[in-house]
Amino acid sequence: MRVGLLECDDVVGRFPGVPGGYREMFADLLSPHLENLQFAYYRAFEGSLPQAPTDCDAWLCSGSQYSTYDAREWIGGLAGFIRGIAQSGRPFVGICFGHQMLAHAMGGEVAKARQGWGAGVLPVEMLRQEPWMKPPRREIRIQHMHQDQVQKLPPDSVLLGRSPHCEVGMFRVGERMLGIEGHPEFTTAFGEALIRSRREKIGAPRAQEALESLARPADGPVLGRWIARYLRS
Repeated sequence: MRVGLLECDDVVGRFPGVPGGYREMFADLLSPHLENLQFAYYRAFEGSLPQAPTDCDAWLCSGSQYSTYDAREWIGGLAGFIRGIAQSGRPFVGICFGHQMLAHAMGGEVAKARQGWGAGVLPVEMLRQEPWMKPPRREIRIQHMHQDQVQKLPPDSVLLGRSPHCEVGMFRVGERMLGIEGHPEFTTAFGEALIRSRREKIGAPRAQEALESLARPADGPVLGRWIARYLRS
């Protein structure tokens, strides 16, 4: 399977002692579950997009330090490409910013959350059990790092997961476009470094809670299986 990774930021070398970036983290997340996995990389945040949605068998869209409502030309271009993926029928999974971009591109709304930052390992209640959710879980615990949230779902959407800190934790548009607010790909080391780097923005008490949450088990590998099954659809 050839998976196109739409890179919306570059985190390589951002934190001393934390190797790799989105490419390595997504490879570690999905490689155990997808045979003959090949990635194609597109630096969307620099305006580099594929020629066509049919260039790859499936698509991933990464997290980012940016917001979907930022006045940046590349965000408009990426939104148009996501709409093209929807028309092509290729499966798509957006993570954090990619999840928000899916909502933004398809007619939903994204804004800063009134609850403040979601950070660290947080629970998501699963509202539906779908065929690709194997092993099934009533709740998943994954790393989060976001200030923005989906406030209004696009047309033809199904809400799949929610939590006290995030009303739209997971959703899909139609059958082949999936958004996940959390970061199943994050390593503990990367998550810790990111929380520490944003301590003042998040607020010291919430940042400390987030750091302490990293010591508890997370379900990133479970989400890796789910995403692999979804992309194979």
